[in-house]
Amino acid sequence: MPCKKLLYVITKSELGGAQGHVYDLISSLYQDYEIHLAVGTPGLLTDKVAALGVKVHIMPSLQRRISPTKDIRAIKECVDIIKWIKPDLIHCHSSKAGAVARLAAKICRVPVIFTAHGWGFDPRSPRLQRNIALGIEKILAPFSTKIICVSESDRQLAISLKVTAPELVVTIMNGIAHGSTPTAMPSQQPPKLIMVARFNRGQKDQHTLMQAIARIKSRVELDFVGTGPDWEECKTLAEDLKIDDRVTFLGDRLDVPALLARSQIFVLSTHYEGAPISILEAMRCGLPVIATNVNGIPEQVTDKVTGLLVPHQDVDALTTAISNLTSDPIVRQQMGDAGKSKFFQEFTVEQMVEKTQALYLSILN
Repeated sequence: MPCKKLLYVITKSELGGAQGHVYDLISSLYQDYEIHLAVGTPGLLTDKVAALGVKVHIMPSLQRRISPTKDIRAIKECVDIIKWIKPDLIHCHSSKAGAVARLAAKICRVPVIFTAHGWGFDPRSPRLQRNIALGIEKILAPFSTKIICVSESDRQLAISLKVTAPELVVTIMNGIAHGSTPTAMPSQQPPKLIMVARFNRGQKDQHTLMQAIARIKSRVELDFVGTGPDWEECKTLAEDLKIDDRVTFLGDRLDVPALLARSQIFVLSTHYEGAPISILEAMRCGLPVIATNVNGIPEQVTDKVTGLLVPHQDVDALTTAISNLTSDPIVRQQMGDAGKSKFFQEFTVEQMVEKTQALYLSILN
């Protein structure tokens, strides 16, 4: 029998958690299905899947910003790709690709799954963004065969806001490959902190972290990995806080596992999240985690066991958490070991792929 055809659609091909998630699915399933990938622009993701022999389709009009003219063109481009490929199932990721692909799938009468890597209508997101995102999702949700949330918190949020019927929304936690990742040495002194995240002030909260670092008198160093629209603003804040000699802005990096391995504590200061891949990467490496207690993060980090959870935008609490862990290498080692154990029990890519494929089969059959 011929292989079933899957079409994955995502807006960007840049470095990011959603792109890594898509690659993990494709690299795990490309021998079982005929897989195609459609993206707005070429990049790291397209290079990696093309190396597997997966066909890549570029949709020039698919972009993150809202543009009625380009968005209509993107829908037409997606419809053309669907008519040419004739996929049995479409799986779309990220907000814009999720909108474009679901509308195109409706036009072509093809079943479609949308994975929400965190909701734009999270209560902590800006009000205008929240209202627009909620309105759009309520329109699009009926076009979805299934919606995957990467945390139970996100699933419950969608249900509470009546985005769609509860039975159409499922939770499949993120998972990543265990591979041959080097193990960190959490007990090393003096400790180095690391945060891996895009500089996007609407969601990430590097500002609160830097304010906490400025209050700590002992020698603590912090590496920021990532870029984004607020990168320069954060560099200026580090200078204003007089911590620029302790904070290093590394930009986008391809050697994140090695950077984690040379660190002692992973920090994620954020306003809202789905289920961040960056935390799983830190747990896999054996790092204790300090993170904001929002959305799906408590489903990943067990407070006082695998790390420390702090209230949203609370400089005092974050300062205390960092001070406590930087001063206690034994606790860091214990939390890092517990986090690594939890990763292998709950968050491997094999578990994520198995649950996703079961959902595919339930629709294809």
